[in-house]
Amino acid sequence: MSRQSHDLAFLSLTEAAALIRAGELTSVAYTQGLLDHIAAHDGQFDSFLRVLTDSALSDAEGADSAVTAGETLGPLHGVPFGLKDIVDVAGLPTTAHSQILAQQPPRTEDATVTKHLRAAGGILLGKTATHEFAIGGPSFDLPWPPARNPWNRAHSPGGSSSGSGAAVAAGFVPMAIGTDTGGSVRNPATSCGIVGMKATYGRVSRRGVVPLSYSLDHVGPMTRTVADNALMLNVLAGHDPDDPASADVSTTDYTAQLDQGVKGLRIGVIRHFHNRDLIADPVMAEALEEALRVLQGLGAEVVEIETAPLAEFATCNRVILLSEAYAIHRRWLAERPGDYGELFLQRVLPGAFLGGGDYVDALRLRRKLTTGFNRTISGLDGVIAISSMDAAFAIEDPDENASKYPRQARTPFNLTGNPALAMPNGFDADGLPLAMQIIGKNFDEATIYRIANAYEGATKWHQRRPPL
Repeated sequence: MSRQSHDLAFLSLTEAAALIRAGELTSVAYTQGLLDHIAAHDGQFDSFLRVLTDSALSDAEGADSAVTAGETLGPLHGVPFGLKDIVDVAGLPTTAHSQILAQQPPRTEDATVTKHLRAAGGILLGKTATHEFAIGGPSFDLPWPPARNPWNRAHSPGGSSSGSGAAVAAGFVPMAIGTDTGGSVRNPATSCGIVGMKATYGRVSRRGVVPLSYSLDHVGPMTRTVADNALMLNVLAGHDPDDPASADVSTTDYTAQLDQGVKGLRIGVIRHFHNRDLIADPVMAEALEEALRVLQGLGAEVVEIETAPLAEFATCNRVILLSEAYAIHRRWLAERPGDYGELFLQRVLPGAFLGGGDYVDALRLRRKLTTGFNRTISGLDGVIAISSMDAAFAIEDPDENASKYPRQARTPFNLTGNPALAMPNGFDADGLPLAMQIIGKNFDEATIYRIANAYEGATKWHQRRPPL
């Protein structure tokens, strides 16, 4: 592949959109450059289940014609994106990376997020790999192989939005959609060294997205920079009357505060998640401490806070998730159990043994934990917490998968619904990304982006590239 194509692959979303808008880069040239990059490298990583070469180039031609005609352009005009393959696209199947849906007919309508991205001028480049039904993986007994980590293909890219994380990190697309029920946007962001936002519950529509857990599911943007992520949320956020959980709350311009810095902000840090509740790898823990020092150097006040123990959040999340996931899949589990992968069955079948009393107790505990967390952070502008306790694990080692996958601090914020962003804050000695989370008050994603952008600008971790 040419050097020019490689440079195109690592343009930020914001840069690419500006160049196309100014007529300095055609959407066709950009899209073809990304397709060439995918052809040269995705055979190693399997981030895409389906690449839409012909339709993407046709849409790119239309985007260029609009520029030539001087038409009003959307914020993503002519820029390709990827969709986790649990998100509907009219005319395409949605497989959820499972034999269960592999033979289903094409969908008849776009998901709401697909409509928003296209209405903003985005070009669908393809459907990305996922863990089976956003929970069962990384699995080697499914119709397609699992996605791998661009920093080292022997390692997991995180899940369940594995293909979206790998594709963005590898430069195959500047933006992709993931979903997050127990951390599945933030886990790939963590493992792949990119930015992933789980906005406030109800901020982004889930209509047209295959459900895993109705009361925990979120849809979120995945990008290589904070500014790109904020721009993408501008497009995605908004009330959708066709999603019963969608919040009828006003949105804002999430890019407006990016350059305001953190001077004078009061930021909490939850250390007990990683130094008492679970014990993090020292390299991951030190990366978080160094990030706090950076934020303090930029003028933020950092204060330690205590919440409920991580295990209490995790157990509550697990009971709700498994109860709802089993209810969604119980018919197929009865009729077609052999069509599921082994990991899906291991993770979801325990839901069959949970009763109505367990579910109700978990819902009551959820309310208590949510109220307590929001009371704790009421005087803060944001909160820092670790994301994973370890860097990405070896993808073909089932013991590492079983032991390290649950070692994380993301599920509390699916339970409470608070917005939470994962972003890189270093690399370990093996060149694998390290990461942290920034959590905010409900519907205050703008302040999270403000903190994240200040840190990103002071550190430049986002400028490192995988050794493709």
